[in-house]
Amino acid sequence: MEGFLLIDKPAGPTSHDVVDRIRRMTGEKRVGHAGTLDPFATGLLVVGVGRAATREFPKLVGLDKTYEGTLVFGATSDTQDGTGTVTPTLQTLPTLQTLQSVLPRFTGPIRQVPPMYSAKKRGGKKLYELAREGKEVEREPVEVTVRELILISFDPPRATFRAACSSGTYIRTLANDIGAALGCGAYLETLRRTRIGPFDLSTALPLTGLTPETAGKRLIPVPELLGRLSNE
Repeated sequence: MEGFLLIDKPAGPTSHDVVDRIRRMTGEKRVGHAGTLDPFATGLLVVGVGRAATREFPKLVGLDKTYEGTLVFGATSDTQDGTGTVTPTLQTLPTLQTLQSVLPRFTGPIRQVPPMYSAKKRGGKKLYELAREGKEVEREPVEVTVRELILISFDPPRATFRAACSSGTYIRTLANDIGAALGCGAYLETLRRTRIGPFDLSTALPLTGLTPETAGKRLIPVPELLGRLSNE
């Protein structure tokens, strides 16, 4: 078996857990994914199976991505999401008008400080390893591009949104920074990746129903996937 699988990852397992499951199921040692999802996040994961597929990952990792998520206002989190220690701010929640007035600041090229709970390295250690030791180090801001940021619904203290952004954008940090701009704090409660480049979640296989038979039927051959990339 060699090619690519579009997987709909559920909340809970890590992206590496998904790769391990497919490795065991197919018996193929060379299996990997293009673009990590945090354990609490769900949605599209592109998994390459076999040598010919995994060597094409450099063409996939830089693709734009689209997400849908939920913000919770009036609290902050040390991980910038609901898996961390959540601290209420006791500040006034934003109105729809104030939220809509702030969102345009976070479209186009923006600068983000990578969160401490991330896999970026400092001095040979991943930032999340330092964070778990109670250490915080200075991080240089990086430029990313948010091509679209749309408010889907607003029911205080929550808001749902859709964001289309460049690779490397931290949606958790986007949530945190929107809360800071509003003066009330915010964290990311849910996150679902719906698109990676030309690949859409609607054609993905649920991980819970993945079998050798379904994987074989839905495997995308390497030339077909590369053709879809060239047409993007």
